[in-house]
Amino acid sequence: MACNSSGCESGCYDREKDNGSKISVEDAVAGGGNQESVCVKCKCNEPMTFGDGGSDDGRFCAECFRNNVFGKFRLAVTSHAMITPSDNVLVAFSGGSSSRVALQFVHELQIKALKNYEASRDRSLPVFGVGVAFVDETAAFPALSTETVDASEWIRSTVSSLSPPAKDLHVVPVESVFGSDSLDARDRLVKLLDSVPDDTGKEDLLLHLKMLTLQKVASENGYNRLVVGSCTSRIASHVLSATVKGRGYSLSADIQHVDARWKVPIVLPLRDCVRLEITRLCHLDGLKTVELACRSQCGINDLVSSFVALLQEENPSRECTIVRTAAKLTPFYFNKIPETDDSNVPMATQRRLKRFNLKYDGSMTTEAFCPICNGPLNRSDSSDLDTFEEGQEADVLYAACCSSCRFQILPEDGSYLEQFSSFLPDHMISQVKHQKVDSQAHLREKIKDCLLLDDEEVV
Repeated sequence: MACNSSGCESGCYDREKDNGSKISVEDAVAGGGNQESVCVKCKCNEPMTFGDGGSDDGRFCAECFRNNVFGKFRLAVTSHAMITPSDNVLVAFSGGSSSRVALQFVHELQIKALKNYEASRDRSLPVFGVGVAFVDETAAFPALSTETVDASEWIRSTVSSLSPPAKDLHVVPVESVFGSDSLDARDRLVKLLDSVPDDTGKEDLLLHLKMLTLQKVASENGYNRLVVGSCTSRIASHVLSATVKGRGYSLSADIQHVDARWKVPIVLPLRDCVRLEITRLCHLDGLKTVELACRSQCGINDLVSSFVALLQEENPSRECTIVRTAAKLTPFYFNKIPETDDSNVPMATQRRLKRFNLKYDGSMTTEAFCPICNGPLNRSDSSDLDTFEEGQEADVLYAACCSSCRFQILPEDGSYLEQFSSFLPDHMISQVKHQKVDSQAHLREKIKDCLLLDDEEVV
């Protein structure tokens, strides 16, 4: 970017006019007021006008605009070691603009890695693998079955049209997390969603099931990274909605670049890009998208999204401000990719990883997670698990969940808890049992100095 300084020797204004003469710094600065505008970054090309009312519309040329968005993506990937040569990456693809741009950028990184591999003499660094996953929600929204089939075909065509290396496409139904029996799994999913009366709770529960589906696909097919296209705009809405729902303790875990609490770590390379930039890039590069209107649009999430969009219209920096403010929260220990001495990871990447990895003070450690939303729990929130005996599975489920899931997802009438738990995926039930065992072990560790050994006698 030009510096507008008369003493600059970078050559940012050292360009030639059409007649071959040099353009002076004074002419270039004064030319900013000319009717024929130029890109504010390269000072050469004609700026793009998108006509969407954005504050920076008509300031950047197409090349500079694209380089700016891709630069944010690349900085996030390299700074947090999201993708290394030995990785096998699964891109969550919904067909929307954010996931479409994430897939395109990951594809371009893979092409560059392939060119470097072919140009290298020793070929010591392999090319990371890429797969694509689409979650079919037809069982939850039968009215959209036709649109979902069309979207699946379009996604297959989009992925197959990408240049080599080839990418495996996984189209999986959301009910697959309930088991291999498709009819029984679909029935359990429908009954589970019908048992949640709150629209926001139903929407959040389905979102958690989709994430479990992606994790299942990733783990079964040998992927070790899951790329999700969440952008600044979506994260800003999540910050406010999570605060409204009472999820303040776990909020910092959801908004970082890396989330390794899952079996397959989740990475957010588009975290620093706003939705307007992504939409413009799709228009600029001709990237087609598809949106499925699955949600009822009457819950807290949509209300907050509308509110944030209104704030963004008044001040284009509001979304970034919300995310930057929330980023000051202390991250958890799992909000980073573990450091590695793998020879396949370049030394420069390892140095960047050590430099940019988030520091935590040790106080944000937890071994307990909500079995429904997988949100981290404060140890005091799960202390009641120690008081339950065998046969009280429903009560254990209630005690193991976070306060938000208790209020929005679990049935109000405690007598329906056992029936509700029978609809949950086996993964969630096993997590409840595992959490209870860990809680009992933690309690025993705390009181071990007060316990008698088998060979000791009471005095």
